[in-house]
Amino acid sequence: MNKSFLLLFFKKEGLASFGATEGLRASGGSAIAAPSMTLAVQDHGAAPAAHRPAIGSARPEPEMLLVAQLPYAARSRQALQDLADGVRLRRLCWTLGWLDIKGRYHGSMLGPLWLTLSTAVMVAALGLLYSTLFNMNLQEYLPFLALSLVLWNFVQTLVTESCTCFTASEGMIRSIRMPFSMYAGRIVVRNVLVLLHNVIVIVVVFAIFRIWPGATALVALPALMLWLVDSLAVAVLLGTFCARFRDVPPIVASVLQIAFFVSPIIWKPELVADHARWLPFNPFFSLFEVVRGPLLGELPNWHVWVAAVFYSMVVCAVSWSLFVRVRGRLAFWI
Repeated sequence: MNKSFLLLFFKKEGLASFGATEGLRASGGSAIAAPSMTLAVQDHGAAPAAHRPAIGSARPEPEMLLVAQLPYAARSRQALQDLADGVRLRRLCWTLGWLDIKGRYHGSMLGPLWLTLSTAVMVAALGLLYSTLFNMNLQEYLPFLALSLVLWNFVQTLVTESCTCFTASEGMIRSIRMPFSMYAGRIVVRNVLVLLHNVIVIVVVFAIFRIWPGATALVALPALMLWLVDSLAVAVLLGTFCARFRDVPPIVASVLQIAFFVSPIIWKPELVADHARWLPFNPFFSLFEVVRGPLLGELPNWHVWVAAVFYSMVVCAVSWSLFVRVRGRLAFWI
């Protein structure tokens, strides 16, 4: 038994079409079949010339196996292979992400620096306004606001684009076989490149107010790695979910708008006084604080780190479970 094919059998006027898939093995089912049943036709290879039927005689019918849905362990192995293939294609992810940025600003004089300029204007305007409203020292508030807005722009854009992670690449998915994790990595790379452009705003603000976090800033490195893992998990989770339910992206946009105002992005945590102990229950606060605190020269409390790691584990677990379960159906949903 040397070949296995996924049987996509559409009977119409006596015609049938077959599609190949990498997930089908001789011992198992299909990686992209319907959830309840896998239809497979197995080719036992060409018969020797001496045993081949004579011309005009009836050809033997192919053997058709009806295999139930793959067990979770087999689907997990296929999902792990998908992630491994995505890692091997990391250079392609980087190239596609960079081409997305170049194509978006094709013909522009400043290119992606327009994002940096708009972020700088917003930081200056909101900094002057809210430092007056909240009666705070501008030298302390503006670096906090610059760092918070740059990080928030990254999160907001990443989450928004993750909703169309697979549907926006419909043409590629239908025309060429690629690991699905590659499309999620493309979203992450594209937004990391935009973030690197906006870091210029943080550097300029820190230089103006002569802020230097020192060795404390190194604590933000593991937090940034945690953000990268979370970014990939969010891209896979929302991309998969929104491929099935197309009404989700507007809901996600509304939730992000609410989260912006209820999270300490434009207001400092000290303003809530005695209620600050409830802030770790806000996922955005914990995930922001483990990056923002060290860059401002402050070490986050241990419960903030525990909350950030816990929320990251939840996001990764949910994303992985959904990806393993529905990976085989993504090609049919888009």
